Amino acid sequence: MVLWQLFVSYLKIGFFGFGGGYAMLSLIQNEVVVQHGWMTNAQFADIVAVSQITPGPIAINSATYVGYTVGLQTGHMWCGILGSVIATLAVCLPSLTLMMLVARFFLKLKGNRWVEGAMRGMRPVVIGMIAAAALLLIFPRSDNPDDLNFIDGWSWALFGAVFVGSWRKVNPILLICLSAAAGIVIYYLF
Repeated sequence: MVLWQLFVSYLKIGFFGFGGGYAMLSLIQNEVVVQHGWMTNAQFADIVAVSQITPGPIAINSATYVGYTVGLQTGHMWCGILGSVIATLAVCLPSLTLMMLVARFFLKLKGNRWVEGAMRGMRPVVIGMIAAAALLLIFPRSDNPDDLNFIDGWSWALFGAVFVGSWRKVNPILLICLSAAAGIVIYYLF
């Protein structure tokens, strides 16, 4: 039953997640944390962080990790693998279907003012969904008092340092490695 709910949730995310993976994060967080309670906001934030540094699209990576985590909760390791396959396929299926339809009718739809208007109308929604995902990670909605704000002063300090480094055009790989090293020192040793 849980694997079926996982499939339906990620199918819904795939159909309504316009704007790429970052825009999908608020939908994923709503389904995984708020609606079904499969994980906490802190666990979801960890999955988002791992999904960002792993090669590939963030929506697919997070679907794989969430599916594995949810599958493991139902039983054996093989359930985790099955859950990751189910969530990954479910989030990809709508895009694959829509792209096959668009490819078939692309020349007819190219330049259509209705299609162009719809695409222009979705741009602000995508920006809003990305902003909502960021705000939900910073200020999570939760009934669990231990999960309300998992971001501490050290997190803000690391964020500020990486922001300044990005602004000054420091190599992003170097910033990721330095952040990982700082996280190990701060959170493991203290």
